[in-house]
Amino acid sequence: MDATSVSDGGPRSAGPTVAAFDVDRTLTRRDCVVPFLRELAGWRWYLGLLRRVFPLSMAIVRRDRDEVRNLVTSAAMAGRPLTNVQSSAARFAGRVFPAWLRTDTVQRLRWHREQGHRVVLVSASYREYLDHLALLLGCDDVLATEIEVGAEGWCTGRLRGRNCRGTEKERRLLDWMSARGLMGARVFAYGDSSGDDQMLAMAHVPVRVGRDPIAPAPVAA
Repeated sequence: MDATSVSDGGPRSAGPTVAAFDVDRTLTRRDCVVPFLRELAGWRWYLGLLRRVFPLSMAIVRRDRDEVRNLVTSAAMAGRPLTNVQSSAARFAGRVFPAWLRTDTVQRLRWHREQGHRVVLVSASYREYLDHLALLLGCDDVLATEIEVGAEGWCTGRLRGRNCRGTEKERRLLDWMSARGLMGARVFAYGDSSGDDQMLAMAHVPVRVGRDPIAPAPVAA
């Protein structure tokens, strides 16, 4: 059942409202990161992972998700031209939309748009394909994991900034709101995993997305 109530939704509020959505298994029915890397690099991704098997194994043992993300990103993207990544990202977003999307959370996103709310994707997935997905969904902005690009337009294999999960999601969202004069806005947040905990905790209306569908609009008594 949807976690929201009459006081959470209700009629349109006088002030601004922000709706922040995680993507993987919140708006989509499956993870997007691994399929994208596999599509981008093909068998070369697996070869790159084999070359990094020791540090990757150590990072998994330590449960260091940020280092795991750095290593799997490097295996797929290091030395790859940005234009290649961008073209793959556009094709991949076309695969995700609409085939991989959850009907219920997309309906909730559309409700927020209809209310005039600011809608932003906040995700550990890569910004390169989320920018395309956000356009298809009608979102206002994307806060996501970004790849580092060298001066000559080639991917270094490293992340630009931090992996966008956990406390980084909260920080990015607060910075985004501050830059747009939205610090007093009412915040709805949607997420499915521990990587969304901090973003959900800062929201006025946190919605934990699980297997059961959420209502198209916040429940009113």
